[in-house]
Amino acid sequence: MSRELNPPMGSPVPGVSERPPDNGGMDYRDWVRRSYLELVSSNHHSAQALSWRKLYLSRAKLKASSRTSALLSGFAMVAMVEVELDTEYSYSRELLIAFSVCTTVLVAVHLFALLISTCILPNVEAVSNIHNLNSVSESPHERMHHYIELAWGFSTALGIVLFLAEVVLLCWVKFLPVDAGGAKGTGDCDAAAAPGNQTQPTHAPASNSGWQAAVASTIIMIPVIVVFLVFTVKFYRSLVRHKTERHHQEIEELHKIKVQLDGQERGLQSV
Repeated sequence: MSRELNPPMGSPVPGVSERPPDNGGMDYRDWVRRSYLELVSSNHHSAQALSWRKLYLSRAKLKASSRTSALLSGFAMVAMVEVELDTEYSYSRELLIAFSVCTTVLVAVHLFALLISTCILPNVEAVSNIHNLNSVSESPHERMHHYIELAWGFSTALGIVLFLAEVVLLCWVKFLPVDAGGAKGTGDCDAAAAPGNQTQPTHAPASNSGWQAAVASTIIMIPVIVVFLVFTVKFYRSLVRHKTERHHQEIEELHKIKVQLDGQERGLQSV
């Protein structure tokens, strides 16, 4: 581009008669016109390249969202179906409600992200396989940008946090009845209510191994969730900062091109 903006050796100056230059018979006006057309053409190709980069980025996000959502929602469904609740143990009502709500929300979030990916991805794939620069306008990734970002956020950010919470709740549901011999169901409660029998505790004491295992899993998972949230925030801030700096750089380049074109236009008018 810098080579094209250099004026030819035979360009006229104010007060000097115009004569044909030695490089192909192109005078100053033709050179300015050609330079302007090439700059417009290069900007058009740059805009198309930017659209293609956005298309490939959207396709990669949709693929990652679909795979992650299918995997984690499958794990959540298996955890819900395969978990075996101890019928002789009196679970806390809050624990059961939290486990069912977390599992349901987790599956719903990932299935919603999977639905968006399944609906948009084929249309993006069909355009990305066409080796034509002008076909990028046929892709719906620009119009569906907000849905793509929503699926990406549900699958990677919210979905993973819910999955980590699901692991913690599953550990409590699975390990809490272990060594909880005093916590029985309704039959043992009736027996305990009989004359001469002492009332049995309804929850596991803090000394049994199941309660300790559940607490250990919670202690391990809390720092993992914190690290995940910190990494997510820092990653997105760094990504936004990179995009902002890149946009500022492009604006400065466009401003330099405008200044050069204005200078050449003033020189042409003075001629």
